[in-house]
Amino acid sequence: MSYLEYTVKHVPTGPRKLLYLNWPVALLLIAVASVGFLMLYSVAGGSFNPWAEPQMKRFAAGFVLMIIVAMVPIWFWRNVAAVAYAGSILLLLGVEFFGAVGMGAQRWIDLGFIRLQPSELTKITLVMLLAAYYDWLPMKKVSHPLWVALPVFFILLPTALVLMQPDLGTSLLLVIGGGAMMFLAGVHWSYFAAVIAAGIGLIVAVFESRGTTWQLLKDYQYRRIDTFLDPSQDPLNAGYHITQSKIALGSGGWAGKGFMQGTQSRLNFLPEKHTDFIFTTLAEEFGFVGAASLLLLYALIIIFCVVSALNNKDRFSSLLILGIALTFFLFFAVNMSMVMGLAPVVGVPLPLVSYGGSAMLVLMAAFGLVQSAHVHRPR
Repeated sequence: MSYLEYTVKHVPTGPRKLLYLNWPVALLLIAVASVGFLMLYSVAGGSFNPWAEPQMKRFAAGFVLMIIVAMVPIWFWRNVAAVAYAGSILLLLGVEFFGAVGMGAQRWIDLGFIRLQPSELTKITLVMLLAAYYDWLPMKKVSHPLWVALPVFFILLPTALVLMQPDLGTSLLLVIGGGAMMFLAGVHWSYFAAVIAAGIGLIVAVFESRGTTWQLLKDYQYRRIDTFLDPSQDPLNAGYHITQSKIALGSGGWAGKGFMQGTQSRLNFLPEKHTDFIFTTLAEEFGFVGAASLLLLYALIIIFCVVSALNNKDRFSSLLILGIALTFFLFFAVNMSMVMGLAPVVGVPLPLVSYGGSAMLVLMAAFGLVQSAHVHRPR
């Protein structure tokens, strides 16, 4: 019996597919999103508007979207991976010509009912394409220079388009996520050693180029680096965000000040308290226990995804699940590092907790792909 015949014969069909969902992951997603609703209610001063209620509606729509995506056979998503990637590239090009501007950056396409951020979609379509590519490529060719160059191009193309917006944080996530996919697929370690060496050289070049005619970053991006290295240099301007964030984090203590009792957020000392810096509001109100509990929920999602990937006999499905789990990890790891002063402020939201539309829907669609791979795995 061929692998395809075995797969068709042993996967569930029709409504029975709902029983085969990875329900621990689904319930954990609901738990994390509920934390977000609670915090958005808090930062609005005890009101469901203007943030908590829209977020709840978006999550409900995203959960339905996850179920719909999960019901579609995984072979379909393998076949459309290249088309999805090409579509996201076209959307990134569209941003350059008719994208909406917000906070000094041109990153969105205004569809009327939602502002779509194509770079969020690209994070997932890149994972889909690389999973399909390495599923198609024989293992003996994985580390051949010719077959390494092609996925590098797939990674650098959207990275360059995102850098033009400009969005340094998302471009770094694309490079790290894409590189990790190549590592998971079995590309030889020597390539990564060369990239790390080149990265160190690039960092040196970035600092050396400051103030010259060939300056590699925008001025505001250099200010973010300065703020990361020493926030006290400008505590009322460039260092204000991270200074207030650290105050909120530290004042929470072990058990926090209590729900809706956080002074930094309630008195509006904390900027972007409903988006990028919402984790500090959680830490101030619920302390170390609350922050660690959220981190535990995130970790459990990753663990269940990894277990699902390791138990899946299909190479595309395994790489897809691991890639999406890794992308999800990068989201919350970078955000938490950023608000704690361990990384520069790069504008990465806290997944399922920060207020946002397109990021929420894209992430839920991504977990729909994880569910599809889990439901349609051979049994």
